[in-house]
Amino acid sequence: MSHRRYGKWEGIYLAVPIFGTNKTIQAAINVAGLMERGIIGRVLLLKSSLDIEGNIREYGGYDCYVEELENTVDVVSIGETMVLFTPKIQGRMRYARSFLSRIGGAETNTLIGLAKLGYQTGWISRVGMDEFGSFILSTVRGEGVDTRHVTRDQEAPTGIFFKEKINEKNVCIYYYRKHSATSCLTPYHIDEDYIGSAKYLYITGITPALSDSCRESIFYAIELAKKHDVKVAFDPNVRRKLWSNEKEARRTLLEIAKLADIVMPGISEGTFLFGTEDCEAMAEGFHEHGAKTVVIKCGEKGAYYSTPCEKGFVESYKVEQVIDPVGAGDGFAAGVLSGLLDGLTLKESVQRGCAIGAIVTTVDGDIEGLPDREMLEAFISPTEIEDVSR
Repeated sequence: MSHRRYGKWEGIYLAVPIFGTNKTIQAAINVAGLMERGIIGRVLLLKSSLDIEGNIREYGGYDCYVEELENTVDVVSIGETMVLFTPKIQGRMRYARSFLSRIGGAETNTLIGLAKLGYQTGWISRVGMDEFGSFILSTVRGEGVDTRHVTRDQEAPTGIFFKEKINEKNVCIYYYRKHSATSCLTPYHIDEDYIGSAKYLYITGITPALSDSCRESIFYAIELAKKHDVKVAFDPNVRRKLWSNEKEARRTLLEIAKLADIVMPGISEGTFLFGTEDCEAMAEGFHEHGAKTVVIKCGEKGAYYSTPCEKGFVESYKVEQVIDPVGAGDGFAAGVLSGLLDGLTLKESVQRGCAIGAIVTTVDGDIEGLPDREMLEAFISPTEIEDVSR
């Protein structure tokens, strides 16, 4: 694996102040056009800043290196990301007169969560040739996710959705995604080499519900993953309104679960598929359908995990106030996958998932609360210091 300093080698020197973040530097790399030219990699920050000739600068700063990863990625995912509009005031949306715009998508939420923890992630999708599509691409790319396999549709639009927050416990989502660009995704858009370069293929039950061609694309991607010994992680993430009928939804989701190495449903998904709210019964149902590892999200209670060799329950982390629960499950998935990538035990990985899920709920927005490693470690092992930045 090569380390190249993008500066002397590419004629571009990137420097950020001592308080610079990985996101800041990743954005600089994007602006410099490195990712546009097919150069991908994670940023390495060294606490000594060098000039173009390699001399140490007098001020304290960071030298920016990029660890070039060629075509390798830790996690690849396939799915739709849309533009999210949220009223600036709490209450019924009919009374809203101004909105905040963000991006939102289950798959990119998880990929961004992993990228913030330092993993190489890649996204396969389609967006419209419109301003919403440009907004999504610039945001996802700016968060450190490889978007080279996102294509743009000249005719179909980018999907949008609205989040109505009546209060902390009453949140309604309204989608406008029918015939969107992502629904036009086909197996043609799935690159075998890209899938084969990953350690995990992460998919949700949302994408196969968007269209017949999306469903074909998901099963084709799973086939490629199996061919190249890439592990498959699956969050059923049931969206009943997207399916033509519930029988087809159950059949498809259970077929994917059968092919997955790890399945991460919530209580509601397990109830939908097996008609029970009992975690052990749900896990057994998934095992009977071929799933090897099952991790069930139990909301504010924690999470239950089960394999043929072990099972257990992990309690959730407590937070002072829940601001926005949407996106917590995607953060949970990022935590579990990051733990497995780090070589942690399943229990330890689930504990990390619970931690990130809890952190996400304390911030408004799907991706805004996703932590980097420093934030995550501080949350898991808090120190007795005054909560004031000086």
